[in-house]
Amino acid sequence: MTSVGLLVERFGPILRLSHDRPERRNAQSAAFLDALNGALDAAAADLAVRVVILAGTGDHFCAGHDLKDADTMQPQGTPETRDMFEAQRYRDYCLRLWDMPKPVIAQVQGACVGGGFMVANMCDLIVAAEDTFFADPVVGTAAVAASEVLVHPWVMGLRRAKEFLYGGGRVSATEALAMGMVNRVVPKEDLAAASLALAERIAQSSPFALRLMKRSLNRTAEIQGFRAAIDAHFDTHQLSHMGADAQERLAAGAAGIVGRGRGQTG
Repeated sequence: MTSVGLLVERFGPILRLSHDRPERRNAQSAAFLDALNGALDAAAADLAVRVVILAGTGDHFCAGHDLKDADTMQPQGTPETRDMFEAQRYRDYCLRLWDMPKPVIAQVQGACVGGGFMVANMCDLIVAAEDTFFADPVVGTAAVAASEVLVHPWVMGLRRAKEFLYGGGRVSATEALAMGMVNRVVPKEDLAAASLALAERIAQSSPFALRLMKRSLNRTAEIQGFRAAIDAHFDTHQLSHMGADAQERLAAGAAGIVGRGRGQTG
């Protein structure tokens, strides 16, 4: 494990990258996201790695951005610093997963919230424990237009995404399976084994064929406007920070935002 909480494990051709800050419910710090991006770069270049699993240790996959860390990294909260910070660490790093030339499986349990929702849903496949719940409460908690990467309508459908984001509710693992947002739901105690078994099966395929297949499937979404929509929403998200309600909650800092989310990390 690195000092930023990234646990790296190898299982033959499978690389598992785990967020390892269970005491913070694996909330994403800037340092962790930088380390994860570097590990993905290394995995992309390593010919021996055929499949990547993205996981979180402890009871939760990821409770979202580490808001205390964000306060430290963006002490002034200016449009310029926020745009640069969020473009790199949220939008671009999520697109890094989308563009990864090898299959990436998200192995999720417990909370998969906000930034965790973005990361998991930019992966190719999701294996979820039965106790998983998905949420993106920031319209209500921070008064901004959802998280930075609006993958939601692409993975759950437009109407479900609207209900999910407008009201700040939760989607259970069972509901996510029914709408096609996750591939499998398994008992929590079987999660790691099920994810590894799926990765091992995929790893038996030709790496070149997998790379081209992923490229073609992603292009199917991109021809429909996926990447343009991601970029367009990111700009809208930045604009939403300028609203009076958002400015009030920004002034309150992390404590004010988390309080509105009844303890949820953003």
